[in-house]
Amino acid sequence: MQSSNRSPRIKRVSWGTLEIEGRPEPYKDAKLFPGGSREWNWRETDTSHNPGIQIADVQELLDHGAKVIVLSRGMAECLHVPRETLDFLKKRGIAAHVLPTREAAALYNKLAENEAVGGLFHTTC
Repeated sequence: MQSSNRSPRIKRVSWGTLEIEGRPEPYKDAKLFPGGSREWNWRETDTSHNPGIQIADVQELLDHGAKVIVLSRGMAECLHVPRETLDFLKKRGIAAHVLPTREAAALYNKLAENEAVGGLFHTTC
């Protein structure tokens, strides 16, 4: 994988903060994908804790070339992942990992060593 298209590594995760390599300011919630990252603004896709992560949220990661997806549910696992979103990924042959944020960050970093991984990270509740 070319370094310009590799998925950025997570340097640190704590309540309300996600520090990403190559980015001077931390995110609260973030979308990470091969070649970059950006703030995850839930209002763009009408995401909320319930029903949870929307298909449009993961579609953006696929559009950036992600072949495997890590979805964080928040520090206390308050963010849901609807069956429709998981079915959407499964139909496309995309492996999806759903974990609490700290565990999601650790898995994401491990996968990023060799995979075109994308992730959605919620750093509170």
